[in-house]
Amino acid sequence: MKTVILESETFGSANRHYFLDFKRASNNSNYIQITRSDRLADNTYKRSSVCVFEEDFTFLIESFSMLFTNVIHRKEISERKVSYRVRGIKGWEPENRSREKLMKLGADALSDAELLAMLIGSGTPDVTAVDLAARILASVGNDLEALGKISIAELKKFHGIGNARALSVIAALELSKRKSKSIDSLFQLRLAK
Repeated sequence: MKTVILESETFGSANRHYFLDFKRASNNSNYIQITRSDRLADNTYKRSSVCVFEEDFTFLIESFSMLFTNVIHRKEISERKVSYRVRGIKGWEPENRSREKLMKLGADALSDAELLAMLIGSGTPDVTAVDLAARILASVGNDLEALGKISIAELKKFHGIGNARALSVIAALELSKRKSKSIDSLFQLRLAK
């Protein structure tokens, strides 16, 4: 069985074209192939492609979402004509910042990504702590149980997470596990009575 193109879109100019193909591989897995084709001076073509498989579609969509969110935040900041460039969360409105929300509204008002960002502390020059936390959560399918099983090495694969930040996250997750075990033990004692 050959690879089958299920849907296709193309766009470009005289010398450069992009092809977006939604395909099914011979093993029945779906994937997106993005191909760029450049016409060279000698009228030959140079092509390069990237494939994203179905199990990674959520990461691709999450990445696009974070990319566009960051662009919107930066555009809002520049439209306010700030005399200096504020990067990251400091450029957000105070009511949208995790620490301020936690102090004013309590932990229940924060998303999982915002709570994890509190443990991470800060992002990188290009990625906020909240976006970094969202990427980590997306890598485990936004499953907190799976997050509790993540290793230091897996955390360190994310740009911006070194030993100190990875260990902080692991320590907090371990405290959460111990709290759950303590509650389960107390519950079992009460059932035994």
